[in-house]
Amino acid sequence: MSTINRSRRVAALGTLAALTLGATACGSSGGNPLDGGSSASAATGGSGSTVVVGSANFPENVLLGSIYSQALKAKGVKVQEKFNIGSREVLYGQLQSGNLTVLPEYNGSLLAYLDAKSTAVTTQDVNAELAKTLPATLGILESSPAEDKDSLSVTQETADKDNLKSIADLAAKAGEYTIGGPPEFKSRREQQLKDVYGLTFKEWKPTGDATANALKDGSIQVGNVFTTDPKIVQYKLVPLADPKNIFGAQNVTPLVNKAGVDATATAALNAVSAKLDTAGLVALMKRVSVDKEDPSAVAKDWLKSNGLG
Repeated sequence: MSTINRSRRVAALGTLAALTLGATACGSSGGNPLDGGSSASAATGGSGSTVVVGSANFPENVLLGSIYSQALKAKGVKVQEKFNIGSREVLYGQLQSGNLTVLPEYNGSLLAYLDAKSTAVTTQDVNAELAKTLPATLGILESSPAEDKDSLSVTQETADKDNLKSIADLAAKAGEYTIGGPPEFKSRREQQLKDVYGLTFKEWKPTGDATANALKDGSIQVGNVFTTDPKIVQYKLVPLADPKNIFGAQNVTPLVNKAGVDATATAALNAVSAKLDTAGLVALMKRVSVDKEDPSAVAKDWLKSNGLG
C-alpha cells in the first residue's frame, strides 16, 4: 500500500502532532471546540445539534471540509467550521472525543495510521478493514471515486507518442526513460515496479516537489505525481492507470463521530461522495492552488453545479 502520498502531505501534518489542543483553527463561528468549549456537547447530540466539520492544514483538505460544510448547510444542518487544525493525530483524537463531528479523510492513509501492517489496496478491502478497525463510536460514510494518491504520470505528448495508458504499457519503453520522484521513491518502489510490472528504468532522479516541472521540461519522462496535483491540468500530464494496484486506494471519505450525524447529514455527505471524482477535484484544486481563489467560493460553485448547493 502506498504511503508516500499521504505520509508526505499528512506528515507535514505529523510534525505538528505535538501541538496541544489549543491549536489555532480558522473559519470558526463560535468557541473553538479544541479548547473544550460548549461545542463538544453540541457535536455529539442527535438531530438538530451542531455538526462540527474539521479539516487538516493543507489546501485540499480545507476545500473538502468546505464542500462538506456547505453541503450540510444546504440541507438545513447546523454547522460549525474548524479548518486548518493540524495533524491526523490531533484530528483523530478530537473526533473520538466528539469535539469534531466530520472530517474529510483518505481511506488508505487512515487505515495505515490505524493498522500499519494492513496490506489492503482496493477501495472495497480498505473500507472493509476500516469498518473492523475503527472504534464503535466512529465510522466512515461512502467513499468518493476521487483519490489523492501516488501515480506514475507522463506528458500528453509522451502518452500519445508511445501509446501509454497504463503502467503496464511502460514495459516496452522503461529502458529508455528516466523516472523522477521524491528521494524515497526509488528505495520504496524500484523493486516493486520490477516485480509487479517488469519495469527497469534507464535512470532514477530525485525530483521531489519539482517532479511535475521536470516532466514538463523533459528532464524526466515518467514522474511520481499526486493524482490531485493541479499541475496535472496546468501541464497537461497523464496519470497512468494502475491495474495491479501497487498504489493503494486513497479515496476521499467522510470520517464521522456516529453520535453527531443523523440521517439528513449522512445523506448529504454521501451525495457529495457520489459526485466527487479525481478529475473534478484536480480542477477545483487548480482554482485554489494556482488561481488563488477562495476555497469556500470554489466549494460553493462545485455544489451548485452538481445540484447539491
